[in-house]
Amino acid sequence: MNAHPFFHSRSPDRSRTGSRTRSYALPFALACATLLGACSTQGEVPVADLATARTSVNQAEAAGAPQLAPTEFLAARDKLSRAEEAMHDKRYDDARNLSQEAAVDADVAERKARAVKSTSAAMDLQQANAVLGSELNRAATRP
Repeated sequence: MNAHPFFHSRSPDRSRTGSRTRSYALPFALACATLLGACSTQGEVPVADLATARTSVNQAEAAGAPQLAPTEFLAARDKLSRAEEAMHDKRYDDARNLSQEAAVDADVAERKARAVKSTSAAMDLQQANAVLGSELNRAATRP
């Protein structure tokens, strides 16, 4: 009756398999707990990122971006507003990402505004040079 291996309380195969399973269970449980913990945390509060984004938006506004690069400037302001909302809701990863995007959009808006101003100034200078050149030609042709 006890001669069959399934009726023994300690079968050599079962004891090895059971200890092997138990030896993997603890590291597996720790790895799962670590991954779940990492997913649920929102990271550090992105105060510096928000400050950088605000400064970039203010600089873009001072450069004339609302008039000269309205699409880029409005995108920057919208993302900054959404970053501030995310910060208020303690969604720090979203706030950080939106702040960084807002800073980049504001930088693009500022550069575009400055480029438009530079192009306009260059065209005004060319026009002034053309007028000066024509006046010099007229003065040279007078007796």
